[in-house]
Amino acid sequence: MHNSEYLKTFDGKKMFFRRDLVDNPKAVIVIVHGLDEHQGRYDYLAGRFNGEGFSVYRFDNRGHGRSDGKQAYLEDHNVYLDDADTAVQKASSENPDLPIFMLGHSMGGFIAAGYGIKYPESLDGQILTGGWTNKTDAFAEIDNMSLEDNPDLKLPNELGDLISRSQYVIDDYLKDPYVSEYTTLRLMKTMLDKGIPWLVSNLNKYTYPALILHGGDDQIVDSYCSEELYKLISSEDKELKIYDELYHEILNAPEKEDVIIDILNWIEKRI
Repeated sequence: MHNSEYLKTFDGKKMFFRRDLVDNPKAVIVIVHGLDEHQGRYDYLAGRFNGEGFSVYRFDNRGHGRSDGKQAYLEDHNVYLDDADTAVQKASSENPDLPIFMLGHSMGGFIAAGYGIKYPESLDGQILTGGWTNKTDAFAEIDNMSLEDNPDLKLPNELGDLISRSQYVIDDYLKDPYVSEYTTLRLMKTMLDKGIPWLVSNLNKYTYPALILHGGDDQIVDSYCSEELYKLISSEDKELKIYDELYHEILNAPEKEDVIIDILNWIEKRI
């Protein structure tokens, strides 16, 4: 069963929220998407999870897709974490006896890791793919820009050609009406100046079981981020895997089935 609705967030904003449900699910997986994209780009993944007996809950981050909020704009990273909790609490209330896992990609990896620090008792584990969880050279130029000099600057979304080796994935991304054509400097500076430093300094508080996955040829978020994440978290149950030659969206790579099978096997062992 597939259905969607708008949930009310902690501050009264509307969050676009979707369920992909199966009969007698083994567990629930909450998907958190990345920068400038939306939950609809995970249709294939949700279908694969459904086919293996898992219900899926997903949502558009604030300022993305069909959710409320100024487009690609952020003043406080905690907003993303608290919005994610709205989705997790909904999933938990509707599945009180089931394990709940979270999968976060790219900026969704930041949200997942931050969620693990701020909400340490809500989940049974997390999967992070291409997680933006540390400083990365791809954003060095933005890091040096002044927000005071450019408070309303919009940065064109130039990620498309770097997300995958599959041209059809790139083409779909570029023509997707719910993929933002820009990112605000405000969002990027909020992440670079506040969000990422906060996350790194608090990763020792992270204790969830964690599967950390990254593409070895990721040109957007360097795999160093996941390697450092693995080192810094305090989880007793943690695994790291780097896939050689894969770009940023390892779940949209020609080898995506290998990645999905690794995720499924990891979850199966923990339910």
